[in-house]
Amino acid sequence: MADREQPVTLRTRKFLRNALLGRKQMVVDVLHPGRANVSKDELRQKLSELYKTNKNQVTVFGFRTQFGGGKSTGFALIYDSQEALKKFEPHYRLVRIGEAQKVEKASRQQRKQRKNRAKEFRGTAKTKSAAKDKKK
Repeated sequence: MADREQPVTLRTRKFLRNALLGRKQMVVDVLHPGRANVSKDELRQKLSELYKTNKNQVTVFGFRTQFGGGKSTGFALIYDSQEALKKFEPHYRLVRIGEAQKVEKASRQQRKQRKNRAKEFRGTAKTKSAAKDKKK
């Protein structure tokens, strides 16, 4: 855990105030010499302190570490309110930051198999025994 004591520097660029979506958006450069990378949770905390806002209104994504390490670049959105965050942020990113629950559903292959099984019986009596008699 000595990794956490290493200094981390945040630099923002391409800062844009998006009034329609109620947020500030920017590219974030993270300088982290001596560390492999910085967690998104830690970045959200540091950005919220930097812009004097609540950590729950900050989302970070798309981080790539430069070859050789020591620097990462990604994107950050700082919403004006919790309502704007929930309204405009994609559901999968809300799940990542703990603001929404993941919708559990059957796997893609199972959904396709169910669809194709239903197609077999469309327009016929829906009993399996009648369908099996027709096949013989």
